[in-house]
Amino acid sequence: MFKSINRTIKILVTSDFILNCGWGLLGPVFALFIAQRITGGDINQALKVAGLTAFFYWIPKSILQIPIGKYLDKNHGEKDDFLFMVIGTFLAGFVPIIFLVAVLPWHIYLAQIIHAFAMSLVIPSWMAIFTRHIDKGKEALEWGLESTSIGIGAGIAAALGGTAAAIFGFGVVFICASILTIMSAFLLILIRKDISLKKQSSHFVPVIKSPGEDINL
Repeated sequence: MFKSINRTIKILVTSDFILNCGWGLLGPVFALFIAQRITGGDINQALKVAGLTAFFYWIPKSILQIPIGKYLDKNHGEKDDFLFMVIGTFLAGFVPIIFLVAVLPWHIYLAQIIHAFAMSLVIPSWMAIFTRHIDKGKEALEWGLESTSIGIGAGIAAALGGTAAAIFGFGVVFICASILTIMSAFLLILIRKDISLKKQSSHFVPVIKSPGEDINL
């Protein structure tokens, strides 16, 4: 069934699967990490920090995506989309390391702002390339495959992340998240010969969360 799917789509989906596996590792342990490492066991303070942590990711990312997407749409071809996607994914790969060395709340907030900026580069560009390269007549299948990869990646990683943190500690989990994100970025480089220098027509884009959008720390 998947043999007829083109190479670019397969690589994009695989990269997003790896990305979600990486960030999915942090999902079940991040709040506990804040409570133990950042607030010294103060649960009330940990709740406040966790709330602001989400704020410093979602608000900047949501705001930045619009002008970045507008900029990408004004430029013909996919070279800029490709560069934004790869650079943003690489940048996101260093965020778990910042978490790992953080000791104060503002360290976490800064990491989230960097993460927000990185993903505001990745998401519009990734979705633009995916949309242009989707196989005609297989739109539902290929968007469904992407959504499935997100769910499977996040689900498996959540189980592994909690277990790994319990056995090996937070450090191993954050390092693994960083490595997987960087692997995801390297995988994206494989499509560099497939991108077009000319503007292509777009297909309809369904509203789904991608890439990495199911991971809400």
